[in-house]
Amino acid sequence: MIIALLNQKGGVGKTTLALHLAAELTEGNREVMLVDADPQGSALDWAQHRQKVGHPRLFGVIGLARETLHQEVPEIARTVHHVVIDGPPRVTALTRSAMLAADVVLIPVQPSPYDIWGSAGMVELLREAMVFRPKLKAALLVSRKVVRTVLARHIHEVLDAYNLPVLSAGISQRIAFAECAIEGQVVREMYPKSAARGEISHLAVELRRMFL
Repeated sequence: MIIALLNQKGGVGKTTLALHLAAELTEGNREVMLVDADPQGSALDWAQHRQKVGHPRLFGVIGLARETLHQEVPEIARTVHHVVIDGPPRVTALTRSAMLAADVVLIPVQPSPYDIWGSAGMVELLREAMVFRPKLKAALLVSRKVVRTVLARHIHEVLDAYNLPVLSAGISQRIAFAECAIEGQVVREMYPKSAARGEISHLAVELRRMFL
């Protein structure tokens, strides 16, 4: 399965989600490759830091911020069980290529009016891609939500207007994710029994159930 995390708005937590989801998908000795298609290269930076501090390899990370993703990623997918694409922060030809490479497009959305409005462009682009890829699947994911707020409680109702599945898994804004980044780790390693790990695990289970 090739999963692309895409949104034209930066700061929605794509890289954090990509790293932690990739780690969770290695369950059962599955081979996973994370493709860093963001020119900023944050996932690559994490992988290099992880190696530097001496942690063992969890999954592969390669940089591939090129407009030929739709040609290259399917070839990579032949050698592993899952590929996770960390997409760029804007709608570009690179974003379109990542979308055409994917089996599943996951659109993370923060529970704020600006992020909800900003996701409209990505949904429109997705509809265009589905003309060429009728089997392409997609879902919206609430990301970086602040618990016990009005927006967090009602965002699922708002996102329903896009006529795409909204995953029941939601990822909260938690300090555990930042602490893991500092250590070059993921919550599965540092905080295996935490609420943060529970959310990532729920996300992986839901994706498998819906799309595998």
